[in-house]
Amino acid sequence: MSDWNHKPEDLPLQVNPLFQWPPKPLAVVRWYWESWFPISQNLGLVALACAAWAWASPALETAVTPGPWIAGILLRNLILVTVLAQSLHVIFHARALQGGDHKYDPRPYPRKGRAFTFGDQYRDNVVWTLASGVTIWSLWEAVIWWSMANGLAPLWSWSDGAIWFVAVFFLIPIWESFYFYWMHRLLHRPSLYRFHALHHRNTDVGPWSGLSMHPVEHVMYFGTALIHFVVPTHPVHLVAHLMFFGLYAITTHTGFEGFWAAGRKRLHLGNFHHQMHHRYFEVNYGTLELPWDKLFGTFHDGSDAGKRMMRTRLKFRKR
Repeated sequence: MSDWNHKPEDLPLQVNPLFQWPPKPLAVVRWYWESWFPISQNLGLVALACAAWAWASPALETAVTPGPWIAGILLRNLILVTVLAQSLHVIFHARALQGGDHKYDPRPYPRKGRAFTFGDQYRDNVVWTLASGVTIWSLWEAVIWWSMANGLAPLWSWSDGAIWFVAVFFLIPIWESFYFYWMHRLLHRPSLYRFHALHHRNTDVGPWSGLSMHPVEHVMYFGTALIHFVVPTHPVHLVAHLMFFGLYAITTHTGFEGFWAAGRKRLHLGNFHHQMHHRYFEVNYGTLELPWDKLFGTFHDGSDAGKRMMRTRLKFRKR
């Protein structure tokens, strides 16, 4: 019996061709083009971040002193997360408007059980996402805003160099992949897994599962923002960076491969690579952007051969 209700057609999964041998320059160009254009989550998040910076963020002069602007950041992030996560939950799960043909896991989401806060997976996910996740995300953002405003974090504006200004947006997913892998491996250490276990209650996932974490994990997860103390950036980069970590976690945990209409996938969403991590726990700690899982023997490509390799590795480790 298959572990999966649906698998992507492009199995076995491949890491970024930039790290494949022999070199495949055309494949690299195609990888980055398809990651961003013509319509993608990446491009959508950058556009949303620019709008949020322009219309729902403080000016640097305002952020010099802590004040109501911090509550404004919190309110903006609460609205964004609630609208996005609940909309996807209704479409894919509550109303099942797309059916179940492209849902990865055969089990229904959400589930009931004593493992969850209030005995309910949906409520558990919502509470931890909003009460802890969005709060800690917003506090990290406020700290960096304040630091930029007071000269404690280096700033870069369009006038300092447009090429670097634009390049930062394209570098965010690469940094995300680097940081996420090592932070995630650390959370699987015995001393910290008791915190990460809250996220792993979700062996099958929905949009609200992506940010359903223990507060300790949220502090580490959004600690990615510390890079802004080292690399010169603009506040719009900060907003985009934290949206990548916050909102991307929601879209990639839909549990479905994407939006389908008229027999075609119109927008890629759910991440099968990470869905396997939720099912098998000890594979695919990172993303396909960087080859860390391949280098350290924890890569599962979604094929039957990949599953056999995983079982052999785990059996050998337990000896």
